[in-house]
Amino acid sequence: CYGPNPWPEGNAQTRRTIVTKRILITGGAGFIGSHLCDRLVAAGHDVLCVDNYFTGDKANISGLIDAENFELMRHDVTFPLYVEVDEIFNLACPASPVHYQHDPVQTTKTSVHGAINMLGLAKRTGAKILQASTSEVYGAPQVHPQTEDYWGNVNPIGPRGCYDEGKRCAETLFFDFHRQHGINIRVARIFNTYGPRMHPNDGRVVSNFVVAALQNAPITIYGDGQQTRSFCYCDDLIEGFIRLMNSDATITGPINLGNPGEFTMIELAETILELTNSSSELVFKPLPEDDPKQRRPDITLAKQHLNWEPQIELRAGLDKTIEYFDTLLSAGK
Repeated sequence: CYGPNPWPEGNAQTRRTIVTKRILITGGAGFIGSHLCDRLVAAGHDVLCVDNYFTGDKANISGLIDAENFELMRHDVTFPLYVEVDEIFNLACPASPVHYQHDPVQTTKTSVHGAINMLGLAKRTGAKILQASTSEVYGAPQVHPQTEDYWGNVNPIGPRGCYDEGKRCAETLFFDFHRQHGINIRVARIFNTYGPRMHPNDGRVVSNFVVAALQNAPITIYGDGQQTRSFCYCDDLIEGFIRLMNSDATITGPINLGNPGEFTMIELAETILELTNSSSELVFKPLPEDDPKQRRPDITLAKQHLNWEPQIELRAGLDKTIEYFDTLLSAGK
């Protein structure tokens, strides 16, 4: 088990005897990766954080630098890595449209070459490996909510294809390595996740809305604002990662990890305006190409196999996120 556990006391799944492991986290200085580093270091595991800082930030893991069981390495996962580890969390890849469309070829290489290199490392060391996949594999879904057996509706040649198809190919590689080489894999499909350490200019809807609201600047809504998303707070996602990695070897996934609560963009904006007491106005612009109009996870498998479902309500998570961005903006960052 990985404690400390932010979830309710008395959960048997998170109260097992702690065994120290050597754990590699690629993309470990990023938004989600840094929270995972915090959790695993606090549990006493030896954590190797690897990042090339394209979207990651050393500030995210600054509190861990002096920890004896934490190591930081600058490395690009498109190149092989030769280390000895027991487990690998493969999180390396830009995840917001602003960042992954900046260099789409490199985005695809990060997903595909990165998966090949990390799976090769897992094969050599016998490590268990988790792939951070995405709800974007479902594309603009024609099934709602999205279940893991849905194959998706993705435009392979559109501006989002570098990320969507890169992640789809990474899933293919994980299952082919599993079938061909017996690699112990886990695949998590992440739905919109938010919280402290998001990049203020990453183009994601929560960070965009919060930063604009705190500055009393116009909040841009694309389309008519009736498109929906489901928002999962980062602590809930990390708990899902850990439960999936700890699960029985037969639970390879893919498993959806996200919050099934569904909100329109207008509802999200109005909630943030209320929580920030902002005077921002809503401005509407055309919907970007291939932007999905609905996104909501079916988390039946996560409940069944991992005894997992989100615990943090949207307003509570937004309060913590707003506090983070307010501090960041006050410091002039």
